[in-house]
Amino acid sequence: MDRTAIRSAAPMLLPRRARESSKRDYGRLLIVGGSTGYSGAPTLASRAAVRSGAGLVNLFVPESIYTVAAVKNDEAMVAPVPADEAGRMTMRGIAAIEELLPHAGALCMGPGLGRSEELVRLVRDLLLEADCPVVLDADALWCFSRFEPKLLRRVKGPVVLTPHQGEFERHLGGRSDAPRLDAARAFAGKYGVILVLKGAGTVTAFPDGRAYVNTTGNPGLARGGSGDVLAGIMGALLCQFPADKAVPLAVFLHGLAGDLAAEEKGEYGMNLLDVIDFLPQAMKLIEEE
Repeated sequence: MDRTAIRSAAPMLLPRRARESSKRDYGRLLIVGGSTGYSGAPTLASRAAVRSGAGLVNLFVPESIYTVAAVKNDEAMVAPVPADEAGRMTMRGIAAIEELLPHAGALCMGPGLGRSEELVRLVRDLLLEADCPVVLDADALWCFSRFEPKLLRRVKGPVVLTPHQGEFERHLGGRSDAPRLDAARAFAGKYGVILVLKGAGTVTAFPDGRAYVNTTGNPGLARGGSGDVLAGIMGALLCQFPADKAVPLAVFLHGLAGDLAAEEKGEYGMNLLDVIDFLPQAMKLIEEE
């Protein structure tokens, strides 16, 4: 790969880390996700977050999948919260998350979360309580679709929504009759959120009208769990950089790691653990000299 071309296409270069620094300098990411049958999604997000430089990663999962999630995670700190009969989180678990929320650099909700009216309440309450950037992905987008639009006026920090085209139309009421760039800009401006409309040429749109069309990525990323990896990268970078830099950079690095994986493994044979494994190399390619 042409390193000069990659660096020139990146939304920003990664600054070198200070010699004198600690884990607290790179933020604490809270990830809320998982349900019975979906232990992989939150783990993909947490592993990607660890690889993307977050100082601390706390993963909250329902007690129904805690043992599996704990075995899969070496560096992320996994905590169980009460679950319902279907293995989904309940409001009884919100206190444990709220205890760490004041210390969070970012909050990511949704990977493998499942759907229930109780989860709508949990996502809503955490969204309103958070002072940090919040990423809503996967099933958290369904929860978002159940909120009153005026609720967003009460949110304190930046909100990032990460739908693919189907979720954009089904859950968010996004337009299917307009070019993706125009539709993303219109939605971000109307609701005051950062919209990441995933797909070939992922669009990142900001409320002020700025937008980026991503140039990295390949069809090998078109597989279940790819969005969970992106959510983890995004959460980690939001702990370290302002949202207007972190969000498009996360999209770029996700695609670049996918390109590196495809170069070695092929688009058919690569998997999402390969993408996570190539994240360090992708980040190194755009690190400041």
